[in-house]
Amino acid sequence: MIDVNNVSLNFSGQTLFKDVDLKFTPGNCYGIIGANGAGKSTFLRILSGDLEPTTGHVSVKPGVRMSVLKQDHFAFDEYTVLDTVIQGNPRLYAIMKEKDAIYMKEDFSDEDGIRAAELEAEFAEMDGWEAESDVSRLIQGLGLSEDILYSEMSALTAKEKVKVLLAQALFGNPGIILLDEPTNHLDVKAIDWLEDFLMEYPGTVIVVSHDRHFLNAVCTNIVDIDYGKIKMYVGNYEFWYASSQLVQKMIRDQNKKNEEKIKELQAFIQRFSANKSKSKQATSRRKLLDKLTVEEMPASSRRYPFVGFNMDREPGKDILIVEGISKTIDGVKVLDNLSFRVNKGDKIAFVGENEIANTTLFKIIMGEMEPDEGEYKWGVTITKSYFPMDNSAYFNGCSLNLVQWLSQYTPETTESFMRGFLGRMLFSGDDVYKEVQVLSGGEKVRCMLSRMMLYGSNVLVLDQPTNHLDLESITALNEGLKNFKGNILFASHDHEFIQTIANRIIEIKSDGTAADRLCTYDEYVEETKRG
Repeated sequence: MIDVNNVSLNFSGQTLFKDVDLKFTPGNCYGIIGANGAGKSTFLRILSGDLEPTTGHVSVKPGVRMSVLKQDHFAFDEYTVLDTVIQGNPRLYAIMKEKDAIYMKEDFSDEDGIRAAELEAEFAEMDGWEAESDVSRLIQGLGLSEDILYSEMSALTAKEKVKVLLAQALFGNPGIILLDEPTNHLDVKAIDWLEDFLMEYPGTVIVVSHDRHFLNAVCTNIVDIDYGKIKMYVGNYEFWYASSQLVQKMIRDQNKKNEEKIKELQAFIQRFSANKSKSKQATSRRKLLDKLTVEEMPASSRRYPFVGFNMDREPGKDILIVEGISKTIDGVKVLDNLSFRVNKGDKIAFVGENEIANTTLFKIIMGEMEPDEGEYKWGVTITKSYFPMDNSAYFNGCSLNLVQWLSQYTPETTESFMRGFLGRMLFSGDDVYKEVQVLSGGEKVRCMLSRMMLYGSNVLVLDQPTNHLDLESITALNEGLKNFKGNILFASHDHEFIQTIANRIIEIKSDGTAADRLCTYDEYVEETKRG
């Protein structure tokens, strides 16, 4: 149980949120959402005790252990994987170290014997003898081999470290788990395992995430930071989003009969409360939804950018043919005799653990890199727009403002047109005169999407386009790509994004070969689970 009482935070003269009163209870998973800069991670730090609020206080039930996902991937480089994970329970780790130190003594005294007995009793009470097997289960669940348990953290790759630190946060049955973007850099199987783990977890889980599928799967409540306030709502992200849109529609349509809108909203609540879920928490969730009133539904101040792609020319029958492409990067063969044909209407998601392979393929077919072997051919009617994963070349050292920068990519360069276009992408007022080199990561992504929208291409190639975007921009981009009538080739880690856009999945495996499936992403995931 966590009680948040009258919490406010002023940061650099700005009030992020104020008068926050919330209760977080066991058996529930709370998803914290809000626009970029709203204070999601900051609020998580207040809950963890890492940051003092300006007013108010946070109290945790005495004796309840809180575990936090660490963000510093180098903090444990001097430890083994096993020691790193066990440090998720600091008291257990301290007992182990003190025991070892006593037993290493050459002059073992009676006092040492008494202390060792006390430690052994506490160690057994904390299931210390099961610690190594528990660590092994967590590590394997996240897709790592138990062979790395005694490896130094410094020897691990960045992605392996992410998984070890996540295992550390989950270790030892803490009463409260705080997770900031836990699915970042995780593969599909690891995310699926984490979802199952959290849905069965009896304690309190509080998570910040941009992964909508993850929020839908695990969350019983949504904690929304908006209007400088923090409010809690029953239900997962999908329910929160749909209901917030409905409330916004009600606000816009004040001239319509309120009674009809209330009936519509009540029917909506009932429909969601009847949904089934594999979570053990489903029954209590439905009971909460059944009690929900219209007055408790969310209204949001957030703005969604407009993302829409129109084709200036309909593509012909021939889109793209790739034949026998191979490529070695830094001594590793990331593409091995890759062949496929893109058909009209295909929206292909390229997946696999090695994202370098996807990026390499995209660079080759976009003419930015030569293959070692093989060839590719675009159809004569094809026009292409490319969203690279690394967009720094478009912005670094560029002193152009947004209007000037975007004018490079369209014949329509009047200021009224440019300001109107940029306004729909949430650049308003004097923002349009900012130099592009000082933009945030999310702002640069919106610029790159604007550039693509102006081209009128009939084929879009996108490499991790949701990186750096907030949930609102991800949702807008998702809708824009779903509605696009041309072809899309893209790579993403966002489950919901892939599932709602792709009608074909090409998995590039760790050895550089590929498996091509004409199916949805959910069907692909189920197939890979079966092996």
